[in-house]
Amino acid sequence: MTLVPLNIPAGVVRNGTDLQSAGRWRDASLVRWEGGSLRPIGGWRERVATAFDKAPRGMHVWESNNGSRYIAAGTYNKLFAANAAGTVTDISPSDLTAGILDAAVLTGYGNGLYGTSFYGTARPDTGNYSEATTWSIDNWGEYLVACSTADGRLLQWQLNTSTDAAAIANAPTSNLGLIVTEERFIFALGAGGDPRKVQWCDQEAETQWSPASTNQAGSQILQTNGQIMTAQRADGQTLILTDIDMHRAVYVGAPFIFSFERVGSSCGIISRKAAATVDAGTFWMGQKGFFYYDGSRVQNLPCAVDDYVFADMNPNQVSKTWATVVGQHSEIWWFFCSADATEIDRYVSYNYSEGHWSIGQLSRTAGVDRGVFKYPLWCNTDSDIIEHEVGLNYDGSTVFAESGPAAIGTGENLVNVLRLIPDEKTQGDVTATFKTRLYPNAAETSHGPYSMANPTSVRFSGRQVRMRVEGARQADWRVGIMRADVKQAGRR
Repeated sequence: MTLVPLNIPAGVVRNGTDLQSAGRWRDASLVRWEGGSLRPIGGWRERVATAFDKAPRGMHVWESNNGSRYIAAGTYNKLFAANAAGTVTDISPSDLTAGILDAAVLTGYGNGLYGTSFYGTARPDTGNYSEATTWSIDNWGEYLVACSTADGRLLQWQLNTSTDAAAIANAPTSNLGLIVTEERFIFALGAGGDPRKVQWCDQEAETQWSPASTNQAGSQILQTNGQIMTAQRADGQTLILTDIDMHRAVYVGAPFIFSFERVGSSCGIISRKAAATVDAGTFWMGQKGFFYYDGSRVQNLPCAVDDYVFADMNPNQVSKTWATVVGQHSEIWWFFCSADATEIDRYVSYNYSEGHWSIGQLSRTAGVDRGVFKYPLWCNTDSDIIEHEVGLNYDGSTVFAESGPAAIGTGENLVNVLRLIPDEKTQGDVTATFKTRLYPNAAETSHGPYSMANPTSVRFSGRQVRMRVEGARQADWRVGIMRADVKQAGRR
């Protein structure tokens, strides 16, 4: 008999055919790899139940000057603020323009020319897209500033729970979003209804928007064919992402105030919330791939799962796609709607420190990383505020990783597997199931699940096998390199 190591590299590979994932992990949910071992992500627990009227599409946390902590979130028709104790206040202006709960593409009956398409084929890209309403939210010192894509005004809330947020005086209207730069300017994105215009107030003066020789207010229309989608603060510059390219704004002082430069082409972002920035750079999801900006230029981010992500995404609901950071594990997460879903039900994550990917099923609509609060805070479709990376509760969801097929025999030889020797931190906390085939197109036979002891007696045979590792109970387990005790059984 021979001990054969089941040495599967970290990360999920889901591009191409099943056999192209041979010897790699092909499917997973709620797991991550760190330091070469497979483990569950941290669990979650409810912090505030039904905090908002609907699922939020934008979230922000910050501290006031006296150390009080706040959470802000915007739904399609409301803006809310909550304190650290969980008391939630509706701070929406009374005249806030309500938005759209679900995106829609107006290409249905009555929105196209009769007889221009074949029955059963996708309609052409000729309709108008009404995106789901999202919010850009930031803090201006201790005050909150926010902008809804439906309302378009720049709103400010000054921490008084008896007073609603109000439009910033003299600021442009019909905007697509906002960001506060490191130099303390407010950028209005898509200012005044021009989708390519960036307009900023005077430094430290949020009500001064008219340029003059005595102030630093100004504006710039980007030379782009697309529209401004969002912006990110990054290492002394403000990055502006459109749906086709990326520009950066660098503060240079009078007389021009900001220098604008395009730093990436054909790298447009898929939605207004699909970018995240960490020390390693700015990462975002594009229309059919992923990109990152390292401080000097935009680069394609090689992705081992982009076939899986983009082939099973609802194109009508891409405006709900959003990104967040799990900094303690060096991860960027993107949440999106699968092809059959109108609400978020999937995620894809990238470990930017180790360079591998994971996928899974989880419904979260907005969130922020830890920092102001001890744990990452994410919201679900019931508008609950949930603490993540705490404990090992997954609300009954299955925590697993499954490999692609791997050859266990040599040539045409059939192999009998008699025993497994697990490399697992806590014996009995995971199970392993093995699925074997005699030939690539043959029927698959399942064996197990086996509760991992050291060693574990098993009995199955085949020429290729895939392994599924599943968390058997709430435990902080680790899986390394398992070994199979195999015996050649000859041809069949």
